[in-house]
Amino acid sequence: MSQPQGALPISFEFFPPKTAEGAAKLRTVRQALYRRAPEFCSVTYGAGGSTQEGTFGTVREILAEGVAAASHFSCIGATRDSVRAQLATLRSMGVQRLVALRGDLPSGYGLGGEFQYASDLVAFIRAETGRDFHIEVAAYPEMHPQARSPESDLQAYAAKVRAGADSAITQYFYNADAYFRFVDESRRLGLEIPVVPGIMPITSSTQLMRFSDACGAEIPRWIRLRLQAFGDDVESIRAFGLDVVAALCERLRAGGAPALHFYTMNQSVATLALLDRLGSLG
Repeated sequence: MSQPQGALPISFEFFPPKTAEGAAKLRTVRQALYRRAPEFCSVTYGAGGSTQEGTFGTVREILAEGVAAASHFSCIGATRDSVRAQLATLRSMGVQRLVALRGDLPSGYGLGGEFQYASDLVAFIRAETGRDFHIEVAAYPEMHPQARSPESDLQAYAAKVRAGADSAITQYFYNADAYFRFVDESRRLGLEIPVVPGIMPITSSTQLMRFSDACGAEIPRWIRLRLQAFGDDVESIRAFGLDVVAALCERLRAGGAPALHFYTMNQSVATLALLDRLGSLG
């Protein structure tokens, strides 16, 4: 299956599996999602590059399956030489898109490295490789959890764009107003790159609460209360989640979002259900 002509572009995010069983399952998941003709698929990168081998291996598989792949690429703890070597590896693999991030260090490590911010990494990639890579950066409509203020967070985003980013993918959110406000504020600063909403399907209340508490994503009170009221009723949670996230996607599409990026959690069912509800975003 392919997307209807003129449909809103979509992309999918995966994380590198840790076991052979997980890798086999992810291959099946990818094949199901490929039928929706994604623009690309991205693969996450662990703290301090801890999953680099798995990330690059998964990227290789996606490319071999005939789909464009974007590797996450973090810089905290890295040196210019190590980044230069990794860029050469990715370029030799045929990767043309990167998701450039500051990233997190593994627990117990000091800051170290030669890059302090994601904007430093973006600038370095541009200086080293010119226009060889399409560079995605992260955006936080509800503010990065470590930012001092909304204004400082917006300025950090502006620095990444001015360093040479081509487009941005947001942290997931459930409040469309936060996204539209972020885009408006970005435009007022002259930042014209596409800002693609990150979409997290809702399939488990406990998983969603844990992820959101860890990454600073806000769950609106009415959603949180409804999820709590369902208790262990998994089917009701999934049905409610589908309604909520589909409505969010519809509003984003109507408001002019340039594309949608789905955080799949290495699963296909919830994302496919969303795309079916949305008519594959045609």
